[in-house]
Amino acid sequence: VQLSYAIGVAKPLSLFVETYGTEQGKLDADDITSIIKIAFDCRPGAIAQSLALREPKYQVTAAYCHFGREPYTKDGIKYFEWENTKDLSHFNGMSSAQVAAALASSSYLTKWVD
Repeated sequence: VQLSYAIGVAKPLSLFVETYGTEQGKLDADDITSIIKIAFDCRPGAIAQSLALREPKYQVTAAYCHFGREPYTKDGIKYFEWENTKDLSHFNGMSSAQVAAALASSSYLTKWVD
């Protein structure tokens, strides 16, 4: 997954998904790109909020790697929030046309430049 941004623009300018042929089912890389646009808000402030990056926890997260750790909450502070996955299984049975319709009916333009 590749995201590009421009200074002073809050929304990502582009999104590129390369699966190297590993996509499964009826969905191709373009469909996966559309699903990402529907399901995720990749504006920098939204990323910081959803991953709880503005909470003071750097000592704990800097030790023993940033990834592959169990997420937990202690004293109201979320640790390793990026390890919590989002359930996108409802897209599994969709066709390309259904994904395109879902994208068109979503509010993705509030989160993405397209």
